[in-house]
Amino acid sequence: MANGVHPHTAYRWFREGTLPVPAERVGPRTILVNIEANSSPSVTGGVGLYVRVSSHDQKADLERQTARLSVWAAKAGHRVVRIESEVASGMNGSRTKACRLLADSDVTTVVVERKDRLGRMDVELIEAALSATGRRLVVLDDGEVEDDLVRDMVEVLTSFCARLYGRRSAKNRAKAALEAAACDG
Repeated sequence: MANGVHPHTAYRWFREGTLPVPAERVGPRTILVNIEANSSPSVTGGVGLYVRVSSHDQKADLERQTARLSVWAAKAGHRVVRIESEVASGMNGSRTKACRLLADSDVTTVVVERKDRLGRMDVELIEAALSATGRRLVVLDDGEVEDDLVRDMVEVLTSFCARLYGRRSAKNRAKAALEAAACDG
């Protein structure tokens, strides 16, 4: 996990031709990365750190995530230009701080602890959009399930749960509003 990049991620980047350092295949499953050609960190601009939790009772985890990402950036010698942290659902696509970080042109690399911190679904689309503009996403803990079917099932279940909890939340808000109106009347 040199420079915070998981070997699976580095291999995928090599296959896709997006590995930010010179490399060549020297065996069936072996890739030689030429570190001498690029001894500085692969991040050319600034790093943006993004941390998120789903609820206010997890605020302590925001600080832990921020500390872990900051330590990683310092050890790797990266210049942190922006840190965004927020309490919001991963299913919410209009998170203001995430949008602000992604829109910042000074941020050439977005760093998250796990992919689900950036979003519950379609993080690959964000990764592709970043790549298209010469930027990238670094996930420090890429311990996700590799099986596509399992990942798809998790996304579907997450979507159903968000819908269910959203309905329950709306029902509770409506009930509270009716109770408040009854008390005022």
